[in-house]
Amino acid sequence: MKIQELRNLSTEELIQKEKELKEELFKLNMQRYSGSVEKPHMFSSVKKDIARIRTLLNEKKEKLNG
Repeated sequence: MKIQELRNLSTEELIQKEKELKEELFKLNMQRYSGSVEKPHMFSSVKKDIARIRTLLNEKKEKLNG
C-alpha cells in the first residue's frame, strides 16, 4: 500500500488497517512454522505497511500535541 493512500485515511481507519495487517502477519507466521508458506515475499511487505501506518499515526499524534 502506498503512503499517499494511507495519508487519506482517518486515524480510526489507520488503526483498523494496522489490526488487519497484524492478523495477516500472524497467519503468515503460522504458515511459516507449519512449513507451508505460499508467498514468502509477503512478510517484508506486510511489515513495511505496518511501519508506514505507525509512522503516520505518530505524525498525526504530533500534530495534535503541537
